[in-house]
Amino acid sequence: MPGKRIHIDPTWSFRDEAGNTLDPQLFRLLAAINQHKKLTAASESAGISYRHAWNMLNKWADFFGAQLVKLEKGRGATLTPLGDKLLWAEQRVMARFQPQMANLASELNVEIQKALVNLTPLLRIQASHGYAVALLPDVCEGLQLDLQYSSPLEALTALNRDACDIAGFHMPAGVVIPSLIERYQQLLKPRSHKVIRFISRQQGLMIKKDNPLNIHSIQDLTHEGIRFINRQEDSGTRALLDQLVKNEGVCADNIEGYNNREFTHSAVAAYIAAGMADVGFGVEQAAYQFGLGFIPICSEDYVFVCHQKSLQKASVSQFIEIIKSDLFHNEVQNLAGYKSELSGKIEDITGFIKR
Repeated sequence: MPGKRIHIDPTWSFRDEAGNTLDPQLFRLLAAINQHKKLTAASESAGISYRHAWNMLNKWADFFGAQLVKLEKGRGATLTPLGDKLLWAEQRVMARFQPQMANLASELNVEIQKALVNLTPLLRIQASHGYAVALLPDVCEGLQLDLQYSSPLEALTALNRDACDIAGFHMPAGVVIPSLIERYQQLLKPRSHKVIRFISRQQGLMIKKDNPLNIHSIQDLTHEGIRFINRQEDSGTRALLDQLVKNEGVCADNIEGYNNREFTHSAVAAYIAAGMADVGFGVEQAAYQFGLGFIPICSEDYVFVCHQKSLQKASVSQFIEIIKSDLFHNEVQNLAGYKSELSGKIEDITGFIKR
């Protein structure tokens, strides 16, 4: 019988001086209104009656002292600026803290399996957060997965001190990042480590839909009035962008907001969708998720690495078969800009790092 698995989602609430708190159901309704543009369709999508939706909007309009939704006969329903900010604030919270919540959930699930004396193989993975990696807990049936999100360098360091079985990192195709390769080479040992291919993905510029500021390249980021949102310094995506900026001869100091940072691809996309920036750099799926435009810049290979002797472990062998499966390939096909043709292929470290 399959074991119970815990999911943890971050949430937040408003509280006024009287102790009244915001109903989390309001966010589902606002998201549905933003999608369907009609209160009838939105209430059905949110799983509540039209009357309840109407009463909820009136209640929380009184709470804030301003309308959250504008209803016009013949034009349907649209979010007001306040309603729009509430929706995107909630989505930014989810995007920013999801990796930390996933780490905690993974730790709890391992303890649950121990308590149930579950003897399924345990596989410890450390990897940078990504949409394809996030699929693993759902597709790894029959495998007890301890998945922890960390930076690529932290993951490889953990592998070398035997704190995980598999470490995930990514390398761009056609773009050489000397500083990153040097650090990888310090941590990777050609005689003892092997690469397990995972997925490839498109990295590029996430922009507002219809591209109102006419952004088309890295060079355009320096134009006056364009606000940028970046990733944190220890992420592989930030290392890639820093190199691209250098290769283009662009001065990062001339990019407004270059030192502003978020910690996941989806958090960058949510930041732009909320109107707090005009452009960011990340994967195509994040842009698609938040209804943004996307300008592809380069492809990137996301791989796992393990000790050669670990390939004989039941848990690692089972993991490789899972990422080779049709189930996994079908899930990856639903991610914009992702491909999985080489998933599960074993390669030498030397050839991969020297590309």
